[in-house]
Amino acid sequence: MISDDELAAVVLARAAWSRLAEPGDLVAGAVVAALGPRDALAWLRAVAPAIEANGSGPAAGPRTGLPGLGPDVARRLGSAASRWLPRLSTLDPRRELDALARLGGVVVVPEGPGWPAGLDDLGAAAPPCLWVRGVPDLDRQLDRSVAIIGARACTSYGEHVAAELAAGMATADWSVVSGGAYGIDAVAHRAALATTGTTVAFLAGGVDRPYPAGNSRLLAAICDAGGALVSEVPPGCVPSRSRFLQRNRLIAASARGTVVVEAAWRSGALNTAGHAAALLRPVGAVPGPVTSAASAGCHRLLRDGAAVCVTDTAEVLDLVGGVGTDLAPRRDAPPAVGEDLGPEARRTLDALPLRRGAAAESVARAAGLAIGEVRAALGSLELAGLAVQEAGRWSRRVIKGGMQSGQNGMTQATEQSHPPRSG
Repeated sequence: MISDDELAAVVLARAAWSRLAEPGDLVAGAVVAALGPRDALAWLRAVAPAIEANGSGPAAGPRTGLPGLGPDVARRLGSAASRWLPRLSTLDPRRELDALARLGGVVVVPEGPGWPAGLDDLGAAAPPCLWVRGVPDLDRQLDRSVAIIGARACTSYGEHVAAELAAGMATADWSVVSGGAYGIDAVAHRAALATTGTTVAFLAGGVDRPYPAGNSRLLAAICDAGGALVSEVPPGCVPSRSRFLQRNRLIAASARGTVVVEAAWRSGALNTAGHAAALLRPVGAVPGPVTSAASAGCHRLLRDGAAVCVTDTAEVLDLVGGVGTDLAPRRDAPPAVGEDLGPEARRTLDALPLRRGAAAESVARAAGLAIGEVRAALGSLELAGLAVQEAGRWSRRVIKGGMQSGQNGMTQATEQSHPPRSG
């Protein structure tokens, strides 16, 4: 444990790095991991004048102030520092922390409480900190969480399935994670809220800029209901395509698993699924109509073996839940009539007429069995309530609401139109 003063200094330094480096900057992540956020910031300030004066060419190694680096590493480090320096002169993390505080938010860092452990699996690609509005104990909210994502231009089928899955997972006391976008994301968030569940939205821009604007009321409701809005960039940052793609890695890493409800052949949802698979998180995909372009990406995941087919809450729990504790119930189709019969009895049942009774000899000819085998089978069928005898002639018993089908699934109309010949 570190003291409150030390933690405040770490938060300030990590907030600064979240402004200096774009999301997913591996060099920034490596420098912060190697030196610590405070020393890494002090190093950058120290080498800034030399790098600004001389650039980041092949001779950048000595100007990095870090001896023993190979030329390639030094060149990458100098090039990265050149990317960060334009923002260094206007850096004011306290102002951004104050802006967040006015919104009732906090910054969550790896050294402090609330940090979701799943993000550590990103290694150098992990964010320096998280800017959070809502409940800040993300580690608790995300410990049992599933990401439900999909197309913005979703279909009514996708909306229905996403709502069923999100509501079911929320009812099972799982948090629902998504990206706050239109379409499947918004449906998943709303369904979780409707069942008084917890939901977390990862944003591509600052938490002070609800995006898309049409979902501003939904995003506010997430905070009010005990969930959270989370971003790795400070307040005031605008969402961009690259930030959306980098945001997807946070969704994948923070949740126990990812379920794609609908996705086009090329989509951000597939990008998130790719991150989840790379992190060895389970990925599920909901199948759709083979004619639907909105499900082409899901079918691609299934065909490539990158995802498991899921169709309901039980199967999602089976996918992302604990071993032996969240198993999907076994599903057995109702047995067909005569399924548990021996082969002679099944063939005899198939040969029985529905209306006009037939003699045992006629049934034997239709079934292709010996008369003795048919007589034995007829007795067992009569005991099972599947056959009736009247005046020495046999027929199939009719049940209320329709006939009993045999092994071959013959319909009543088929049997009536093709009765066995009675000799």
